Formats: sequence, C-alpha cells, structure tokens
Amino acid sequence: MLVSYKWLQEYLDLSKITPKELGDKMSVTGIEVEGVSYPSEGLKKIVVGEVMECVPHPDSDHLSICQVDIGEAELSQIVCGAPNVKAGIKVIVALPGSRIAGNVKIKKGKMRGVVSNGMICSLQEIGYADSVIPKEFSEGIQYLPQDAVAGEEVFKYLEMDDAIIELSITPNRADALSIRGVAYEVGAIYNQKPVFNDEVLVEADRLAAEKIAVRVADTTDTPAYQIRIIENVKVAASPQWLQNRLMNEGIRPINNVVDVTNYILLLFGQPLHAFDYDKLGSKEILVRRAVDAEELVTLDGETRKLTSDNIVITNGSAPVALAGTMGGLDSEITETTTTVALEAALFDSTSIRKTSKQFNLRSESSSRFEKGINRGTIGEACEAAAAMIASLAGGEVLAGAVKGAEPVVENAVVTTTLAHINRALGTELTTTDVDAVFAALGFEAFEEQGTYTVSVPPRRWDIHIEADLVEEVARIYGYDKLPSTLPSGETVAGSLTAHQQKTRDLRSLLEGTGLSEAISYALTTEAKSESFAMKDSKLTRLDWPMTEERAVLRLNLISGLLDDVAYNIARKNQNVALYEIGRVFYQENDPKKDLPQEEKHLAFAVCGDVIMKDWQTKAQKVDFFTVKGIVEAVFAKFKLAERITYEASHMKDLHPGRAADIFLDGEKIGFLGQVHPAVAKAYDVPETYVAELNLAALLTAEVAPLVYQNVSKFPSVSRDIAMLVAEKISNQEITAVIAKAAGKFLTDVKLFDVYQGANIESGQKSMAYSLTFVNPEATLTDDEINRGMEKVTKALAENFAAVIR
Repeated sequence: MLVSYKWLQEYLDLSKITPKELGDKMSVTGIEVEGVSYPSEGLKKIVVGEVMECVPHPDSDHLSICQVDIGEAELSQIVCGAPNVKAGIKVIVALPGSRIAGNVKIKKGKMRGVVSNGMICSLQEIGYADSVIPKEFSEGIQYLPQDAVAGEEVFKYLEMDDAIIELSITPNRADALSIRGVAYEVGAIYNQKPVFNDEVLVEADRLAAEKIAVRVADTTDTPAYQIRIIENVKVAASPQWLQNRLMNEGIRPINNVVDVTNYILLLFGQPLHAFDYDKLGSKEILVRRAVDAEELVTLDGETRKLTSDNIVITNGSAPVALAGTMGGLDSEITETTTTVALEAALFDSTSIRKTSKQFNLRSESSSRFEKGINRGTIGEACEAAAAMIASLAGGEVLAGAVKGAEPVVENAVVTTTLAHINRALGTELTTTDVDAVFAALGFEAFEEQGTYTVSVPPRRWDIHIEADLVEEVARIYGYDKLPSTLPSGETVAGSLTAHQQKTRDLRSLLEGTGLSEAISYALTTEAKSESFAMKDSKLTRLDWPMTEERAVLRLNLISGLLDDVAYNIARKNQNVALYEIGRVFYQENDPKKDLPQEEKHLAFAVCGDVIMKDWQTKAQKVDFFTVKGIVEAVFAKFKLAERITYEASHMKDLHPGRAADIFLDGEKIGFLGQVHPAVAKAYDVPETYVAELNLAALLTAEVAPLVYQNVSKFPSVSRDIAMLVAEKISNQEITAVIAKAAGKFLTDVKLFDVYQGANIESGQKSMAYSLTFVNPEATLTDDEINRGMEKVTKALAENFAAVIR
C-alpha cells in the first residue's frame, strides 16, 4: 500500500512530523513500513515551460524546433522529438545542467545542426513508470495545467514534492489498505482524530429506482449491493490534482468517472465499478452465480468462459461484469457515456479469490474483497463517489441508492480486564492509561471494577477476542515501553527424552547409509496428499490458503520427497538419496473432531547409482533391495527385526511386483518399493525407490530386554536343503515353517539360492537354504540333526507341497 504524506495531511496535523519520523513510528506500532520515497529526489533544474512557437525541423521528419518560455527574459530554443508537441501548451523542461531520471545529465547541444538548450520531458524521463502514465501522453510529452507558471519548479504541479510511504500490510490489517484506515491508525498513534472533508452529495428530485431495479440471488455471495445513477455526465480527462494523486499511488488515470472510482478505492478501501447505463441493455441488475460455459468479454478484451464458481453482474439475463474482479467490455465507460450506473458492493471473499486466480486477474479491487472491507462505509463510499462524479463530470445524481442487499452493521463488543492486560504485558497500567489508548483508537470503552467492555467499530473488523484488545493496548501504549525482565527461578540441566535420543540415533544411522535429510512443506495439493497414503483419511483443508499448491495438510512424506528429487534431477544431480522425518495429518470423518491427528513418520527416496563407476568397479543402480536393506537397518537399530514381516503391496502409486507392505507384530506400519512409472513420469523423475514408516509406532514399540548368552563351546553344524515350491510362496513363509519345525537347536536359516528357468516347471521355483544347528550343552549327533531335518522336510511338504531335491 502506497500512502501519500500530503494526502494524509489533509486529515491530520502532521506539520511537526516528518515522513521519516512517521514511518519509523508506524513500524514500531505494528504496521511495517518498507520505505519512504520522494518522487523529486535526484531531480534538479526541471521547470515549467510554455511552448510559444513550434516549427518542423528542416532536416528531420519527426523533430520540431520549439521556442519555449522558461520564465527568463528571452525564449529558450529546444529541439523536441515528441509527436504531440505544439504551440500554446505548458510542458516539463529540463534545463542545461539538470538531472533527470537515472541521474542523466542534460547538456546544451545540437540536434541535426540546430542548437537545443535543454529538453522537453515526458513523465517517463522524470521517473514515472509506464504503467501509471495516462495513455494520451504515454508516447509523448506531458501537458501541464494552463495555470502553471513558466520558470517555476515543476514538482508542485505534479505533486512530486510529496513523500510516498510504502506499507507492508499483513492480511489481518486489511483496514490499512485505505487512506482513511491509515489516517485512523496515525491518529491513534499521535492522539489525533482525523477530520474528513468528503464531497457533499446533492441529489436531484428524480428517483434512481425509476431508472433501474436491483436483485441479488444469494445474499451469502453478495451481502451488500447497491446502484446509484448519475445522469448528464461529460466524460473527459480528470483534473491534474486527481491524476497526480492516482499516479503517486501507482494507478493510471483514465477519465474523470473511472478515476473517481479508483480514488474512492484508495480513500475508503471500497471497490466500486461504473457501468455505462445506456449499454446495459435493460433496466435491471441481477447478481447471481454464472452458468457453466457462460461467456463474458472483459475490459481487457479477453473472452472468459465462466463457471458456477464465479459471481457475475447481469442485466437480468446476460453477464455484464465479473463481480469484484473486472467489468465487461460492452458496458465500459467511454467518451460517449452520458449516464453512469455506479456499483458499490460486498462479495464473498472465497469466491472472489477463486475467480481472480482462475482468470489470473488479481487487482486492487479483488485483493480488498479477498481480505475484507469496511461494511460500515459501503454506502458512504458510494455517496462520496457519486458526489465527486457529479462535481467533476457535470452530472446530477438521482435520489436514493437502489439496493439489492444490505448487511446489518453492528459494533463488535469485546471484554477484557485491567488485570489481564497487565499480566499479559508485564505492565502496571492504570485505568487512565488504558482509557487513553481506547480513546485514541476511537473505541467506546466502559470500565467497571477493572472490567472493560469495548465497542469496536466496523472499520476494525480484525478485532474479535480479548487478545486483540491486549495487542491494541500494547501497540498504542508503545512496545518500546513494555518492561523487559530476565526469567527467574532455578535452571535445570537439559537432556533428551528417550524418543528424542532414538530419533537422533536414527538420523545418524540414515546419514551413515548415504542419505541426506530434507525438509518438505507440510502443505500440499489434494492429489499429492492422497497419493502414497498409508491409510484412508479425511483431508484437512486450509480456509485461506495462499495458493492451491499449499491448500491441504499432507497424508504422506513421499510426495514432498519426490518434489525434492525432481528439483535435483532438473539440475543435473542424477544420484539422489534423501530422507525426511516429519508429521502427517490424519483426520477422522467425525464432524465433532475438527483437529487432525498428527503422526510422526520416516520416509526416504533414492534414485541413480548406489555404487559409482570407477576404474575397477562397474556402476550399480539402486534397486528394491537397496531400500529394503536401509529399512532392515532401521529395524535392527530399534531391535525389532525379528518381529517384522513383509507382504506384497497393491498400492496404486507403487510398481506392481516391486513393492511390499511392512508389518510389525501383524500391524501395518509402512511400505517400500519402486515408484510406479506413471507417477514417476508425472513428477519427471527417473526410476526411484521409496519407503515410508510409521516412526511413532517404532518409537513406542516395546522391546524385550537384551539377554546375554555364552558363546557355545560346542561346534555348530550346517545342513543344506533345496526344494521346488510354487512361485507365489514367499521366502518369509518358508523361513517361518522351517524355524517352527526344526526344533530348539536351530540358530540360523539363510536363503542362498533361488532359481527359475530350464528344467523347472512353469509356476515353480527352486529355493535352497542353509540351516545352522547348535547345542550349547553338548555336541550334536547326526541322529539329532537328521530328526530335525526330517521334521523340516515333512512340514514343508505338508504346508507348501514342496518337493525336496
């Protein structure tokens, strides 16, 4: 928000306060000031000139030789290339030795052999941006008012002797997106009450209701809507003071009607729109939702295909404007307009935000509708605008505003106590101190036995709760006056909890395997949140997301890591190994439970080569077993490896046949596998393997105490067994049966061969295991081992129809 210091001075006495002092004071009271700029800074020797004579240059088809009165005894000759230069106009003249924008120095010189004593300037050449210059002067020089005095500095005629204060307005202080709002804020800081001098509205005898009818289909979408009619207007350029004010605020002047709507937007923070009444095509305004596939040509000449998410202004049948965003081309104010229908409204902020995003039409108006406007001054702003249009365009305002919807406006009542204020701020304020703060803010406050009942006007719609009042007291009293104290009491040596220590050890383990930690956004899109989800859950949505890319809380960590992988791959980093420890957010489908349940997860994503190519080693790519090895190292760290089982996973986001679900004591705690090729293509990543675990379950799992055993004095014996089984039978199932059947002396089972191919029937596979037996109390005999092997053989045949080879 750009704030003109001179404009503020019209409402407050700032004669003893410099712009810099004002900016510094506002910064320490809660509204950040980005900076204070002076439009005339760096410019010198730039004066008003009057072109007395203008003739074509004899050696050029586009240059003119001008004799210019610059307030001296003799006329000054200046060669000018602007297409709109002519005799009888007042212009901006940079004298020899002057400095213009960009610190360019102007010297006396010759152009095509003709002496030129300076330069006739355009607004661009004295620092104005192209986007704010009136279109009629955008390709040439600026005309100054005829009452400008030749030879005087030009700055006061363009209000370049002003100071522009740039405010960084946070969403909760949208009341400061208007000059009046800033005036109230500055008034509170300096204990002044702003005095506004709005144009007085004079109405004609004829009723506006006789010219137009207004209906609102849904007051939820449009809580307030009114139209005023101004007849017999003459559309022309705005007076210089209004153009100056708009340009200093970063808005391009257009004409005296449209400029008034922009002026009121800045003054009240109330967006307005002006229709050419005769082009509406009816005597009716209907505000409704658009019909899908309905079309509207907006002011920028673009044809917009509308949806039911859009609120539109119609003439009873066809749309004539996109509510709160942009008007229609067919009802645009032009030089031929004689009757203006002036709209003032309040629209649903969510709908306006979606519409502006949908069509990429973010504007000063849509921004204010999104953040909120003062419901109490909608009609007042419309009256002021109508009065100004009548004054500047010579029209007359018909009696009454035709209203389709009108909100009930009431002051918010908030209570607090003096004791609470002092306890929260650490102060010893008295009722006199607090009374002075509320009086400065313009809040009516009633105090009884230390309890305050405060009536907050609609212009401060950000204040709803007790904490808001405490903040206002702190701001106006002065943050710099709040006492600072050191913490008191005994200090205790800090230490990590058991879970914190385990998590720290886990990080060390993962980084030892070659992974690097990543931190991803907890907010993501709906599609990314629902992918790789370990269990079904209702999505947790933000009411006011900054962007649709950050609209819901995540249900998984993998999607964020894949974004990180894609970021690295796009920058030619082909070998990526990342892990993240973070929270996911599950929510039950229970309307009574609004808050999501946070669950701590561990995830990692790996792609590229796990072993790099060198002179004696071939490169080895990451595969399923690389990730499974990392997962098993994690389980070993938590002493849970013996309790973990795996099953083939059917998660749609993972590659079928290269994915597994992970179970701890029969309860699913995670998954691992290759990202499905279609998903990898959508993320624009190569073959990538991922895993995600419920870390909370691992941290809270009970672990049996470690029992030490003596190393056996007796030798171990190994026996191998090979079998044919159906290919659908897993190693995990076979290992479990062997361990159960072999007896108490079995200490280890290892799979050392898997074969499918020649001499093996289709649907079968050969698997070979090495079994290790140890008796800690005696040497095992062949009979004991053979009995164990017979039990294993029998169990395999019964459970899997295995054929022992």
